[in-house]
Amino acid sequence: MADFIVIGGGVIGMMTARELAQSGARVTLVERRQCAQESSWAGGGIVSPLYPWRYKAPVTQLATWSQSSYIHLADELIDETGYDPELRQKGMFMLSVDDEADALAWAAKHHRPLRKVDGEFVYRKEPNLAEGVSSAIWMPEVASIRNPRLGRALRESMVVNPNITLVEQADVTGLICHGERIEGVKTASAEYRADATVIAGGAWSAQLLAPLGIELPVEPVHGQMMLFKAKPGLIDRVVLANGRYLIPRSDGRILVGSTLERVGFTKQTTEEARASLHATALLIMPALKDYPVEHHWSGLRPGSPEGVPYIGAAPGYDGLWVNAGQFRNGLVLAPASTRLLADLVLNREPVIKPEAYQLTGRVGCC
Repeated sequence: MADFIVIGGGVIGMMTARELAQSGARVTLVERRQCAQESSWAGGGIVSPLYPWRYKAPVTQLATWSQSSYIHLADELIDETGYDPELRQKGMFMLSVDDEADALAWAAKHHRPLRKVDGEFVYRKEPNLAEGVSSAIWMPEVASIRNPRLGRALRESMVVNPNITLVEQADVTGLICHGERIEGVKTASAEYRADATVIAGGAWSAQLLAPLGIELPVEPVHGQMMLFKAKPGLIDRVVLANGRYLIPRSDGRILVGSTLERVGFTKQTTEEARASLHATALLIMPALKDYPVEHHWSGLRPGSPEGVPYIGAAPGYDGLWVNAGQFRNGLVLAPASTRLLADLVLNREPVIKPEAYQLTGRVGCC
C-alpha cells in the first residue's frame, strides 16, 4: 500500500507526486490517459499570470513563490532525465494596457520588476512588432517554458523515481470509502489503496468529488491556440496585447493564444477561432503572414472563481486532499501549489498561509 495516491497526471499532479516522493513517501499516480496530455500540454507556458496586478493576493502569493523556483526545477529535470524543458528568461512586453497606474502600483507594493517603457525601447528589443507602439509595460524577469517538454521531463522523472508508481490509461471510477475515510481509488481494472488520496484532476476534479457530496467550484474552460512555423529570431520575448499573446520557442516557432470558451467538456477546434487567432498574430506581428500555421489545437482549463485554486483537505472526509482550480495559471502556480499541499499533508510548516485556498467555507461558481 502506498502512502499517497495522486489522481491526475498533469503538471499539478506530477509535481505533487514528485514533491511527496522527495520527502521519502511512496506515491502512486493514477492518470486516465497519458501524463501531461490535457491542459498541461495545451497551454502556452508563460511563467507569470497575464496582467498579474488584476489578480487577488492569493494568486500573487503563489505566483511569486513559484516563479523563482523554475530555474532550479529546470536544472533538476535536466540532471534527472536528460530532457530540457526549454526555460527562456527573456521577459514580457504588455502592449495597449489601459490600467498602467494599477500595474505600477502593484509592482511597487510587491517589489516586482515591472516598468513602463517607450516605443524606442520596445522596437530596439523587438523590431518586427507592428508599427505604432508608443509605450508598453515591461517585465524583464518573466520566463516561458515549453510545456510539452516540461510534461515529458516530469513524466520521466517519475518513471526513474523508485518511490513513485505510475499508472496510466486507468480511468478512476470511484473512491474507496470506509465510513468517513477515503482509503484509495477504483479503476476499471484494479484498486489502489493508500493512507491519503490527492485529487489533482484539473477540469475533471469536481466530477471526482461530486459522488461524495462535495461541491468543488471548478469547471472546464475551453481554450484554443495556434503555432506558426517561423524562423529563429523573428521574435525573442513574450508579447501580450489585448488579452492575447505571442510566445517564441527556441527553434523559431511562435505560439499564439488563446480563446476563453465555456462550452463544458467539448474540446474541438473551430474555424472561427482559427481565423481570430491568425488575425491576432498578424496584428501583433505582421511578418507572420509569410509563415505557415503548423498546428491548431485546444484544451480544457480548470476554471475556478477568480482563478484562486483549492489546496488542502476536502471537507467531511479523512485522508482526502485537493489540489485543483489553477485555471489559466497551472504552470505558473504549480511549484508553490504542490509545495503547499505537501506541507499540509506532511504536517510541515506551510510556505504560504493556507487559509485562502481551503475548500471548506468557500462558495461560488466559475
